[in-house]
Amino acid sequence: MGSSELIFRGHETQPVSDSYSPKPDKPWASVTRPIRYMLREQRLLFVFLGIAIATLIFTLFPASRAPQHNFADSITYFPIDTQSKFSNPHRLGFGSSNPTGKIPLGLKRKGLRIVVTGGAGFVGSHLVDRLIARGDSVMVVDNFFTGRKENVMHHFGNPNFELIRHDVVEPLLLEVDQIYHLACPASPVHYKFNPTNVVGTLNMLGLAKRVGARFLLTSTSEVYGDPLQHPQKETYWGNVNPIGVRSCYDEGKRTAETLTMDYHRGAGVEVRIARIFNTYGPRMCIDDGRVVSNFVAQALRKEPLTVYGDGKQTRSFQYVSDLVEGLMRLMEGEHVGPFNLGNPGEFTMLELAEVVQETIDPNAKIEFRPNTEDDPHKRKPDISRAKELLGWEPKVSLRKGLPLMVSDFRQRIFGDHKEGSSNNEASS
Repeated sequence: MGSSELIFRGHETQPVSDSYSPKPDKPWASVTRPIRYMLREQRLLFVFLGIAIATLIFTLFPASRAPQHNFADSITYFPIDTQSKFSNPHRLGFGSSNPTGKIPLGLKRKGLRIVVTGGAGFVGSHLVDRLIARGDSVMVVDNFFTGRKENVMHHFGNPNFELIRHDVVEPLLLEVDQIYHLACPASPVHYKFNPTNVVGTLNMLGLAKRVGARFLLTSTSEVYGDPLQHPQKETYWGNVNPIGVRSCYDEGKRTAETLTMDYHRGAGVEVRIARIFNTYGPRMCIDDGRVVSNFVAQALRKEPLTVYGDGKQTRSFQYVSDLVEGLMRLMEGEHVGPFNLGNPGEFTMLELAEVVQETIDPNAKIEFRPNTEDDPHKRKPDISRAKELLGWEPKVSLRKGLPLMVSDFRQRIFGDHKEGSSNNEASS
């Protein structure tokens, strides 16, 4: 063993125990320890002081009790018209259903988000006016094939109005509550150049399915073709030539109705179908080939009024404001349809020409031309179903509505740039 070796022998004299036993807790330590802490830090004094202050406040200022009364007795109700009645809670606009059809006074109806395809067109622009006036947020989708920006430009700057240049043959995704599908060329001049598309209806039905929106299809009396039933009821299946010169429009609308009902039955989409009869009014296309606009434009230009065939074929003419009222009642109602929306007042083409002569120019001449192919001989709606279930019928007679249209046409044909104000007056 060298001198540098260190030996520690303390362990030989100090035995080591491997077991460890902690010091046992004193009884009641868990109770006495917090008490000692509160007394030492004077926390208890603050607790009692707080209780005393609260007792003093409630003693000196007792809470006043408001007299109990029936809450329902304190609310005044006012009735709303048909276009403000909604079938589902989300359509009421303030979160709950209202079976009485009344809105408590003081609770403002929340506007809906509505898309109107073809909303810059003749009928669509008048519909947009009514929806905006009602307080809804409206998105107009139009490719301007027959629509005009001038028809809706008075809404530019309104935060509740949007205009989208878009062709509905291409898909479109929007978050909306209701869809009015009006996009379709409706006059022979236009639908023969650009045949009625079924794809647009399919796309808008797909949108309604995705976002849970209610969908209204504007169909046409042309689904009845050259009818063998007179007047035409909604149960009549029609007499249509599927390969005729007008068939692209007739059959296109019949197919659109089929798709709409398939989406309703198969996908649960809420749908409405309106079959629109001849409609006239301000903002019609001046040279669209339809009889009323033809006669008015020809009379204003001092041209002969062209009557096709013998002039004994009949039509029924409704003013645009009556149609818009019917569309809105149908959308807000509980019935799918289809519903005829038209004026049952029946005129021959010669009688219509005479009314135009009386309104514009008594000296206007009438010129007869060969009749067009597949031109229906009679057209008159049976609107008993709309009367019963929608509470709707037209109010404006031809002799009352025609001067409003003539005033609009005169300003547009002869270059008066104040047409916007006239359109607004006419629509009101």
